[in-house]
Amino acid sequence: MMRFFFLLLTGFITAFPGIMLPGLINMTAAKINLKEGSKNAISFVFGALLVITFQISIAIFFARVINARPEVVVLLREIGFGVFTALTIYFLFIAKKPKFKKTKIKKKSKKNRFFFGMLLAALNLFPIPFFVFATIALASYNLLSFEINSLFVFILGAILGTFTGLYLYMVFMKKMETKTDKLSKNMNLIIGTITAVVAFITLMNIVDYYWS
Repeated sequence: MMRFFFLLLTGFITAFPGIMLPGLINMTAAKINLKEGSKNAISFVFGALLVITFQISIAIFFARVINARPEVVVLLREIGFGVFTALTIYFLFIAKKPKFKKTKIKKKSKKNRFFFGMLLAALNLFPIPFFVFATIALASYNLLSFEINSLFVFILGAILGTFTGLYLYMVFMKKMETKTDKLSKNMNLIIGTITAVVAFITLMNIVDYYWS
């Protein structure tokens, strides 16, 4: 039972920071929530989650294949270190506070928003490389195995983390209508700190590989 909750929590924590990065899915969900209400926004989110679940499964399949080749894993760690370092610099020193303009969105049915969520999620391929990197990293630290049962629970946790992240994003963006500067500044700091920690851990792993 403890193993179940650990894997569930691992999937949740892995997905949550990724979905909080400003992107096509969360920004659209927030906009629909502001203009059309929570019902249509949740319908959009469920549509997106259906496709994201498929994308996570594909990513884990690729990770399972790549994990069997240690030289590829090391290369991906080095690439990942560069990516997370760049993200840290961007969010801590470059990113500007977003300005949200009020725009009119025609009201759509929940069914239309569900399929719209599926469409946008299909166009957004970010979850695939993100979960390939994340899964390989977790496996290298023996935090995740490639057994079917473990992967199923991990994916479930990732779906819950994605949904929670999208929901909180919608709530935060609604509050940002009146507190844009404060919340956006804090969001950049939080995301930058998370990517800095990940970059540091990745660097330590690379150093350990070459000098151990």
